[in-house]
Amino acid sequence: MLAPGTALLPPQTWLERDRAHSERADALTAGWRHRKDRAEKHAIEDFLFTYYPTRPAQLRRWHPGAGAVLARPRTPQHPRTQAGDAASGSYADRTTWRWYRETATGVTLDVDAFLADRGETVRYVHRLLSATASRTGRFGCFGLHEWAMVYRDREAGRDRRHPLPLRLGPEGTDRVVESNPVQCTHFDAFRFFTPEAAPRNRLQPTRASQPDLEQPACLHATMDLYKWATKLGPATPGGLLLDCFELARDVRVTDMRASPYDVSAYGLGAIAIETPEGKAEYVRHQRAFAERGATLRARLLDVCTALLDAPIAPVAAATASR
Repeated sequence: MLAPGTALLPPQTWLERDRAHSERADALTAGWRHRKDRAEKHAIEDFLFTYYPTRPAQLRRWHPGAGAVLARPRTPQHPRTQAGDAASGSYADRTTWRWYRETATGVTLDVDAFLADRGETVRYVHRLLSATASRTGRFGCFGLHEWAMVYRDREAGRDRRHPLPLRLGPEGTDRVVESNPVQCTHFDAFRFFTPEAAPRNRLQPTRASQPDLEQPACLHATMDLYKWATKLGPATPGGLLLDCFELARDVRVTDMRASPYDVSAYGLGAIAIETPEGKAEYVRHQRAFAERGATLRARLLDVCTALLDAPIAPVAAATASR
């Protein structure tokens, strides 16, 4: 008998979802895998695999999320379909995956074991995302965080963060920082500001203050939805994980188009945030990303809630636990 709040997925259903997920993940990581085989670099796209150190194989692994039970394929004594044969191997693999357990009806996420290891992370993600969702977005930063990361670099004799040339040159880049208010709310952007730029920021974010400052218009907070999806591990349904990855990819492109770097080598035009027209274009993108991010943030919060509110599984229900 299934516990309340759980859903039993027959082999034909979950195997098809697994296959579709793998194909989608392969398409999303194809460029990275192709470049890595050839030791090639991409100043924009590689960020998704270096700053966020999730391997393509991890993205490829489909999880149904908490509350789903993947039904066991037919026993050897019964005829199997071709799909059933394929599911049998996948099912056997899943019984060995970390934080999964086998029950009388199938294999499922062992929520108790996951929370025992990652409970503090789940509670932190829930707190951070709830706080972010409760705030009104601030649409006046205009992406100056990237400019602040190279402010006065040449004057100080520092190497640039990227091999890409500066679109306005060092002096022009510095003038943009000096002529616009810098008001970054995201600690993981602020921590890369140059020493000369950090005092110019209206806020001084810290790791401890992140839940108090994170706000939904921030492009990096939106990209980080992908990070939080990975932190929730197998509790994050596969479709949600890839949705977060796709949003992070799209935001990254805009983030670099609005940066001080010349991205024309990648066939991209600049969002010239030093001009009124560029600022307006940036905000249009920002609002669209904030809207997409709000939907994914709500889905991630649902994952956290499902974990934290899940009933304790009876010991007798588990025939195997890993």
